[in-house]
Amino acid sequence: MSAAGTYTPKPGAAPLPRMIAAQAALETRMLLRNGEQLLLTVVIPTLLLVLFSAVDIIDTGKGEAVDFLAPGILALAVMSTAFTGQAIATGFERRYGVLKRLGASPLPRWGLMAAKTLSVLVTEILQVALLTAIAFALGWSPHGDPVSVLLLLLLGTAAFSGLGLLMAGTLKAEATLAAANLVFLLLLVGGGVIVPLDKFPGAVQSALGLLPISALSEGLRDVLQHGAGMPWAELGILAVWAVLGLGAAAKFFRWE
Repeated sequence: MSAAGTYTPKPGAAPLPRMIAAQAALETRMLLRNGEQLLLTVVIPTLLLVLFSAVDIIDTGKGEAVDFLAPGILALAVMSTAFTGQAIATGFERRYGVLKRLGASPLPRWGLMAAKTLSVLVTEILQVALLTAIAFALGWSPHGDPVSVLLLLLLGTAAFSGLGLLMAGTLKAEATLAAANLVFLLLLVGGGVIVPLDKFPGAVQSALGLLPISALSEGLRDVLQHGAGMPWAELGILAVWAVLGLGAAAKFFRWE
C-alpha cells in the first residue's frame, strides 16, 4: 500500500498449483458438459453393464455375469476417458488453436498436460463410483486387494493418456476423431471387456493379451472376480505401454 486508502497493483501470474487446479476444473467442466463425451464415458459403459448382466447373450463362464463384466466395464471406462475422450478433445483444441494460445499463457505446457491428467482422474473417479454402484445393484460381489485395483487403474490411465495425447498431437482432428472411435470399438470387442479372451484362437488370444485394455480388464478381473494377488504381469504390460505412450507423446506432440 503506497498511501492511506490507495493500493499498488501487483501484476504477475498466480501460483503454479493454483493455475493447474483452475485449468483442471475448467477441463472437467467442459468434459462433463459435452454430450459426446458423456456418451463415451457414462452412457455406453452403463448400458453395456446393465444389458449384458441382465440378458444372457455371451457365455461369461461360471458365476454371475456381472462378476465377469464389472471389471471389464471399469477398464472400458478408463479407456473411454483417458484415451478416446482425451484424444478427441485435445485434437480439436489443437486444430482451433486453443493449445497454442494456452501454451503462450503463464501456465507452462507441462502444467497444461498436468491439468488435463487431473481432469481425467476426476472424471474416472466419478465413473468408477457410478459403475460400482450400478454393479452392486446388479448383484456384484468383488474380492481382492484395493491397492492392486488402484495400481491397475493408475497405470491404465497413464498408458491410455499417453496413447491419446500421441494421437491428438500427431494426427489431424478429423483423423483423430475417426481413429479414436474406431480403436474404441475394436478394443471393446477384442480387449476382453465383454467377450472373454479364451473365446479367441490361441495365437490371436496371445496377441490380444498384450493390449493395454486386455491387461487392464484381465488384471482387474483376476483381482476383483478371483481374489488374486498383485497382478504383476498385467501391471508390467501397462507400465510398458505407459512409458512408450507418454514418451512418444512428449517427443512428437505438435502444439499447432
